[in-house]
Amino acid sequence: MAYFNPEIETLARGDLDALVDERISYTVRYAAEHSRYYRRMFEREGINPGLIREHEDLLSLPVIGGETIREHQPPFIGDFELKSVDWNSIFSIHETSGTSGIPKAFFLTWGDWLRYAEKYARIFTSQGFGPDDRVVVCASYGMNVGANTMTLAARDVGFCVIPEGRCTFPPRVITSYRPTAIVGSVFKLLRLARRLRDMGIDPATSGIRRLVVGGESFAPESRAYLAEVWGVDVYNTYGSTEGTMCGECSEMNGLHVPEDLVHMDLYDPGISGFVEEGECGRIVLTTLVPVGEKAGMVLINYDTEDTTMVLTRERCACGRTHMKILNPQREAETFWIAGVPVNRVDIERGVFSRDNMEYLTGEYEAFLYGGGEESGTVLRVSVECEDTSACDRELVEHNFITSFFGSKRPLFDQYNDGTLDVIFHFADPGALELYRAKGRPKRFIDRR
Repeated sequence: MAYFNPEIETLARGDLDALVDERISYTVRYAAEHSRYYRRMFEREGINPGLIREHEDLLSLPVIGGETIREHQPPFIGDFELKSVDWNSIFSIHETSGTSGIPKAFFLTWGDWLRYAEKYARIFTSQGFGPDDRVVVCASYGMNVGANTMTLAARDVGFCVIPEGRCTFPPRVITSYRPTAIVGSVFKLLRLARRLRDMGIDPATSGIRRLVVGGESFAPESRAYLAEVWGVDVYNTYGSTEGTMCGECSEMNGLHVPEDLVHMDLYDPGISGFVEEGECGRIVLTTLVPVGEKAGMVLINYDTEDTTMVLTRERCACGRTHMKILNPQREAETFWIAGVPVNRVDIERGVFSRDNMEYLTGEYEAFLYGGGEESGTVLRVSVECEDTSACDRELVEHNFITSFFGSKRPLFDQYNDGTLDVIFHFADPGALELYRAKGRPKRFIDRR
């Protein structure tokens, strides 16, 4: 079994917990000394940073979110109050996309980069990557950290990177450079497979040995179909500018969290408290800085607004001891119908019912309408067909309904009594609304 950092990745649970507590204590003291925001927050809340010494102590500290970062940076104030080193120590500056408002700024030292890269290096190694791999990276090389971090991790693991940035690269990249793996999203990789087929190249015989998906949550059914199309294993990763970087190992049954470098708790804003082990909650992360090192920006109890649950803290069959979590979902893609949460992944699960894929491309979008006491709610599901004239619409609708209500049984009564209606639209290739939208396409939209 291969490990990038075997001493840390296989550390016994008791020793790992002790290391985490040591870094929590150091990180909180570091933040109090070097971040204007945290120094003032601790003073305002009457918190003695020196008394925060272990994981349980974090649970008593305030939870912050994206708005906290925005409100403590220009243009709202004159400086970046969460920055925790001087400008001369900053190696790079990054921003989030800004789709939900002013972009959040993040500051990384070179030490931060090395820690970020190690997280991905561990993931790649756990998925079987090595010096004989050539990997096409279909992720943005702009202000986002993902692609650059993967590239730096490739240097450490020893494999070759083909930094395309997008999955719209020409098929000659496959035939000329013979890559062994591609990193991208489910839909980018499905579109690439269709383009290759149009050029007479079978993705399953293209030389690709594995795919790595990330950047958005997905249904198990869409991953299974992607694996079938390419004829390879599809590994899951989860990362963010804030520094989460979790990934599946060869067991492919949950994402390992690099507990020594990022601490994760799960929070329920409805009760303003943290959930019990095994319950679903929003990921609240805390940067862990090794004792004696610096960080460009520290986050303590930062609400990512992504939801997950802890699957296990037991040693994995791969030998790693770091806990595993369920594939996170974006809370922004969850809407409530009659008191029941419905996420985009629930829609995707129904679209990708295997028999449907004889007729569909996999591209879809869904909208919620109505919502009044008298009118009820309408869920409109639009799917893109390979050929609308040949699509078995009755089969597609039946498979979707069976899958959707199979996972959302509480909504079935509303469907039967007519207060929830599900209607379908079958679109020609390229006719969905998302093709005309700017930026990252939204596949589930509440228009009530």
